[in-house]
Amino acid sequence: MSSSEAPCYHLVSLPYQADPVVRLRLLRGLGNPVLLDSAAGTPRFARYSILAAGPQKLISPQSGETGLRVLERLRAAIHELAPASWPEGAELPFGAGALGYISYDFGRILETLPSSAQADIRLPSLQMGIYAWSIVSDHRLQLCWLVCHPSLPQDQQQALLERLRAPAPAPEPFDLAAPFQPEQSRNEYQNAFERVQEYIHAGDCYQINLSQRFKADCQGDPLGAYQRLRKACPVPFAAYLEGTDHSLLCLSPERFLSVTAGVVETRPIKGTRARGRTEEEDLLLAQELQESVKDRAENLMIVDLLRNDLSRACQAGSVKVPELFKLESYPNVHHLVSSVSGRLAPGKDALDLLAGAFPGGSITGAPKIRAMQIIEELEPVRRSLYCGSIGYLGCEGQMDLNIAIRSLVHQDDALYCWGGGGIVADSQAEAEYQETLTKIRVLMNALLS
Repeated sequence: MSSSEAPCYHLVSLPYQADPVVRLRLLRGLGNPVLLDSAAGTPRFARYSILAAGPQKLISPQSGETGLRVLERLRAAIHELAPASWPEGAELPFGAGALGYISYDFGRILETLPSSAQADIRLPSLQMGIYAWSIVSDHRLQLCWLVCHPSLPQDQQQALLERLRAPAPAPEPFDLAAPFQPEQSRNEYQNAFERVQEYIHAGDCYQINLSQRFKADCQGDPLGAYQRLRKACPVPFAAYLEGTDHSLLCLSPERFLSVTAGVVETRPIKGTRARGRTEEEDLLLAQELQESVKDRAENLMIVDLLRNDLSRACQAGSVKVPELFKLESYPNVHHLVSSVSGRLAPGKDALDLLAGAFPGGSITGAPKIRAMQIIEELEPVRRSLYCGSIGYLGCEGQMDLNIAIRSLVHQDDALYCWGGGGIVADSQAEAEYQETLTKIRVLMNALLS
């Protein structure tokens, strides 16, 4: 049965709230809340925020299970919920399906990789919940709905509405015990940088995304931390998720993969400059980035890698590059962004696309598998959520996943944050080190106030 012939989603109009965290506080008691948060006023694709909690089931890898087997179980769980259609005159990006994250370390069970970096954060490499309802906010039209899958019992829908009518709990405080500290010294970063250069000049790779991790002890509610971060750094692909022993805070500007009616898009970021202190300085830095031969070459390498990745699941000849080296500006940085698009081949779906493209090339390097091997050798701790993906896979075959950069993991009264950047043959160690700080300084500073 096609989605157009399927039973309809049930939509209940709710008062619009620009900050979906208010409703998240009302619903988080249901367990495993997920907020996909697009800040109003950010680029054109940042229109909707999606909130859900209380999943019917959770999908995570089991011991010894291959990555493809995990994705097959996820596919089966989404199909079990079944597609639904939209009422006449209404169509939203998501109603029901899978919401959650895929950590960078899921790549370990998709590909054969060495294992030497320390795994000190307890986090399943993938966790996707199956949700039969969601709250969808349209920030462009300032409208909001509770969207219920036709299989959701009426009494559960009424219970959700009663929760949403209750007074919102007061925000709880959050504080850092001390500022974030790097877990690598500058000398250690310098040594890793020099080893990357040796690999590049030996012909092992063209580009490596090298990152470092920062840590701060903290106390209080991590949702309070997220609210401060989203205010300091509004972005189109932010997210907040809670599990039994962790919270994930993501302020990402980067789309990894989207699928809408069979049309595929990825939007890699490569090339960064800090924002200027004056309008004149800001314009000069943006112009410098747009004219940088090095940054454009970096971006183009990843565009070529992603064209190849998308071609594994897309129709022959459909993969195109509609945008190349477009400037996008955020509160802390300017970025160079390109887009690659395609159309799914017959017999392929969003999970086939994901299996062939994960993790994103913009945060590994080129060639991808060799880059991941080198990253494992040179980064002392595993990336966990960082450089993975957060997003949704809908019952109707649609998907939207970010690249989980500008991301933090909260666990055991500690907060972890990562910063990284692409290194090529003509990169300079000090500039690359400073770039890792530039990208996340706004986040670390926002939590000090």
